[in-house]
Amino acid sequence: MKKIGIGYEDYKRFIDDDMYYIDKTMLIRDVVEKGGEVTLFTRPRRFGKTLALSMLRTFFELEYDYNGNVIDKRRYFEGKKIMDADDKILSMMGKYPVIKLSLKSAKQPDFYNAFMKLREEIISEFERHSYLEKSDILSEEKKEVFKSFYKKAYAWTDKEYKSREEEKEEFTKEVGRYSTALKTLSECLKLHHNENVIILLDEYDVPLENAYYEGFYKEMVGFIRSLFESALKTNDALERAVVTGCLRISKESIFTGLNHLQINSVLDDTFAEGFGFTEEETEKMLIDYGIEKNIPEAKQWYDGYLFGDTEIYNPWSIINYVRSIVLDKRKFARPFWANTSSNQIIKDMIWQADDEMKKELDILINGGTIEKQIHEDITYDDIHESEDNLWNFLFFTGYMKKVSERRDEHKEEIIYLTMKIPNIEIRSIYTNQIRGWFDKQVKSADRSVLHKAVLLGDTDAVENYVSDLLAKSISTFDSDEAFYHGYFLSLMYGVPGYTAQSNREEGDGRPDIVLYPNRPKDPAIIFEIKVRKKFNEMEDGLFEAYDQIRDKKYEEGVLDDGYMGVKSYGICFCKKSCIVGRYDK
Repeated sequence: MKKIGIGYEDYKRFIDDDMYYIDKTMLIRDVVEKGGEVTLFTRPRRFGKTLALSMLRTFFELEYDYNGNVIDKRRYFEGKKIMDADDKILSMMGKYPVIKLSLKSAKQPDFYNAFMKLREEIISEFERHSYLEKSDILSEEKKEVFKSFYKKAYAWTDKEYKSREEEKEEFTKEVGRYSTALKTLSECLKLHHNENVIILLDEYDVPLENAYYEGFYKEMVGFIRSLFESALKTNDALERAVVTGCLRISKESIFTGLNHLQINSVLDDTFAEGFGFTEEETEKMLIDYGIEKNIPEAKQWYDGYLFGDTEIYNPWSIINYVRSIVLDKRKFARPFWANTSSNQIIKDMIWQADDEMKKELDILINGGTIEKQIHEDITYDDIHESEDNLWNFLFFTGYMKKVSERRDEHKEEIIYLTMKIPNIEIRSIYTNQIRGWFDKQVKSADRSVLHKAVLLGDTDAVENYVSDLLAKSISTFDSDEAFYHGYFLSLMYGVPGYTAQSNREEGDGRPDIVLYPNRPKDPAIIFEIKVRKKFNEMEDGLFEAYDQIRDKKYEEGVLDDGYMGVKSYGICFCKKSCIVGRYDK
């Protein structure tokens, strides 16, 4: 079987190492025929954007070997779909100088370090084209300008002879200088090769998202705006550019004046199959690795996205899923995509949710849908200003999927989407964050009232306290006895004079929770927990708890351990309510 390339983002490595590759090469033709001079692709993270840019670079870039001979690019595309394209497209293979820049390294704690990382990336791209220093075509003046972007590049940071004010001034100048670096490199490449330049910019919004969370958003927006304006707007050396990210950032004028910009998001049909795996591609991969019986499970866990009207699977999750079954011999699906990010936005949303948003999350977690006005003009600054902005962010970054859409009857420019959680994997992200939030609520609650009620045998007070706390939560736990068990156990920690233990053997079974007294004269306290789906079944659940306490002889087991007394409670949960009863023999 061919190797599955987990984490590989270099197209050439897939070909050179003969790894399993789902053919996306027709994206090359589509970018030329359907894209703009500058095309922006917005897709969720880990949906193949970086690999796609690597493939585009491999196809278009004019490259030389160590002997100065032009590298024939056809070997990287033999047997691929793009070789069936017309002569116009194939004539572009290996024709253009290419600038490729990733902005993901700018995920840093402050603007200084973020800029320095971007500066290093830019310098690296100049060094990759260092042959321009020896160009017979570039003027000496042009060569000096070129070399200034990486020769002696760090001299200005020598702090031995600069005051803080001088350093700040030098840094500001350096930011301004590098904001035009890509345009300078483009001009030098065009002069040398007599061909316009293709620019590929990956993960352009990572610096902006990071800057928003770290508190230097304004500075980063200013630099990215200047970088893009010089490279993509006022650049006569530009042939075409492809930019990728998760979101379209427009209000900050990142793309101001780019009238030739074509934006393609998950709402558009064009390029729909270029990122992610189609259903056909996914099924073929599972068949190729002999696990076609897992197709239904893969669909439940990793399908659910619509790009335009095309059904798309999460590619990162699929390749990890196939590898885990074939090579690691794991038998169950897992949330692979969930572990590639901190999912900070989900955490923030849940921890700051008001009552209305909690109701909507309840609906979504339980498989329902919500309808929201959709707009692509999102800024990180505005995410938390309105609920609509937050839902839009979640939709475009892959945490929600489109079910249907409609136009406003009175304002046709307004579009509403009916949305839901795409699949089991994404549902697990919400669920885990919600449970984390709920655990914090439990830990921060004043439990002394509850503990007093338990010790006094006040079942009404126990019932009211527990139900009130549940009412503040989000329902991810319907019919999940394990959740209610863990939830109530956490409430019982810290009862004065007692130690809480779970599932310890007593009598002929294992009661859910037992509070063991530190002093022999105090009674042990047993809790047996049951769950029902309907409110009118809760009384039956309570009696089932009583029956289990009696039939399994839990109290006798505790007394046999030497404790001088015991009392028992039955508890039955249903959604955000509970009833509590005292067991009497």
